[in-house]
Amino acid sequence: MHTPHILHDFDQAISALRGEVISMAGKARHNLERAVRALLERNSELANAVIADDDDVDEHERHIDHLGMEILVRFHPMATDLRLVVSSMKISMNLERISDHATSIAKRARKMSSSAELLDTTLIEPLYTMADHLLRDAISAYSDHDATLGASLHLRDKDLDRMHKEATATFGTRIEQSNGRSQDYLHLILVVRSLERVGDLAVNIGEDAVFLEAARDLRHESNRELT
Repeated sequence: MHTPHILHDFDQAISALRGEVISMAGKARHNLERAVRALLERNSELANAVIADDDDVDEHERHIDHLGMEILVRFHPMATDLRLVVSSMKISMNLERISDHATSIAKRARKMSSSAELLDTTLIEPLYTMADHLLRDAISAYSDHDATLGASLHLRDKDLDRMHKEATATFGTRIEQSNGRSQDYLHLILVVRSLERVGDLAVNIGEDAVFLEAARDLRHESNRELT
């Protein structure tokens, strides 16, 4: 039988792990928002701040891995508790990659800020909005124990995929027109690619939330909706 103090230590460790993931998620989402704002506002100082703050997100991932391994070794969790540890560690990996994409966007924003304003930059706004909504709901699916919300992200991500293809085609046409801004349009193509990848990573987080709450692995199911 577990002694009360061990149970208390386990509850504290689980709470700390969840809190760390939610904190990391907030910072990754904030980095993405600031990176896009730096691009739209041609703000190189804000872009530099995003690039610098990525180290903080990386540190969160390392801490989550440490907490998760400590819980596995010390407490040998089972069932839901085991799924929580595994899901949290996988989610932190996806969040770190989202912050990496934010950093990539910030670096492109910094480069573009040194050239003349490009009005077509605003075409990325709807893609960012969609990617951010997917990320917001993925985080909520984990923090609110909402498997249905997590499962809904896959279908919604198809809209982001469509928007990505349309924006890429538009920017590709601009490059072909040879108006002297080819490099900037290439930056925008890679920015929308990063936003599309953020959507994919948000879907991954949603699927981890489903695994946590419903013990289902949606990655290998043809029907990804919960019934």
